[in-house]
Amino acid sequence: MDGMRGDPAALLLLADSRLPAGGHAHSGGVEEAVRLGTVTDVDDLARFLRGRLATAGLVTAALSAAACELAAGEPDVVGGAGGTAAAGSPAPPVRPYAMDASWRTGGNGGPGAAAAEVAAAEDLRRRLWRRLDDEADARTASPAQREAARTQGRLLLRTARRLWPSPALETLARAIPEGPHHPIALGAAAASAGCEPQQAALAAAYTSVTGPATAAVRLLGLDPVTVHRLLADLAPALNDAAHAACASLMDTVLTDTTLTDTTLADPALTDAALTDTTLDDAALTDTTPAGPALSGPASSGPASSGPAGMDTPPGSAGPPPGDAPGSAQTGWRGGWAGLPGHSAPALDLLAEGHLANPMKLFVS
Repeated sequence: MDGMRGDPAALLLLADSRLPAGGHAHSGGVEEAVRLGTVTDVDDLARFLRGRLATAGLVTAALSAAACELAAGEPDVVGGAGGTAAAGSPAPPVRPYAMDASWRTGGNGGPGAAAAEVAAAEDLRRRLWRRLDDEADARTASPAQREAARTQGRLLLRTARRLWPSPALETLARAIPEGPHHPIALGAAAASAGCEPQQAALAAAYTSVTGPATAAVRLLGLDPVTVHRLLADLAPALNDAAHAACASLMDTVLTDTTLTDTTLADPALTDAALTDTTLDDAALTDTTPAGPALSGPASSGPASSGPAGMDTPPGSAGPPPGDAPGSAQTGWRGGWAGLPGHSAPALDLLAEGHLANPMKLFVS
């Protein structure tokens, strides 16, 4: 956690298994692994935890970091646009789309323009939350895991809205009324509590292994001290996962050709690699053969990455669904293409088997 700002006390609360958000009822797949006999002792559990952290743990950490960054740009969020940072901490940088979404409307003033821009900015934020939640969906192959993630996310969001009320949490609740994935809710809660993306990623990585570890103690009657020694040994790997999760955001850029240097002096947008001349690259012209990965439906998978780190939404290089065509959308690029997509088929199979098992101690 060297060099991390943010509120450490809030981070502890978010990672506490006693937080009334239902996390204690989920085993992270270890209950089914115990039933099948693949986890029978401490050594088996150590391998299970390391594998889970390297796959599902890294993915949820990256999603939480992305959600924290997105939420930090909501007005009046601690450390976000229009808000104040935690005491003694400078406000973390925010993305241009989070700092000021009014440029997306293309409004030039006039009667009702301000209200229209506010409504358009609110709609944009909702669609961005939806898009990020879709990224979580695309990285969760098992229907049982998706259901469990949304259950945990819904409970965490409900709790966080009471502990750390903020516009970001309200926008997220309106954008995904059925409940966001748990890492999305965790990242939004972290930002609302004054944490940074790396802290949100660390909390996600931590909870991805502590839940299964605690469940294994109950299921196998293992020595709690021995199991916590496993968790202590994982501390460097947890920090590495949090760093890797935040590094995956470095390739994520949301920009528009209508942004100019006078609008926002952001080095990420003024770099030569991200200028409009990039769009002249042969990889972006109509002469490029359309492969299966580029011709599928928008919901077919996570976003793909274009040249020079430019991100492209799933299956489309255009604006998000619902955007009206116009000059303000020209050259729009968006998505979270840099987020890891490590699959864990074994965890998917465990989740599906657990769902079909009528005799179980944990929900998932």
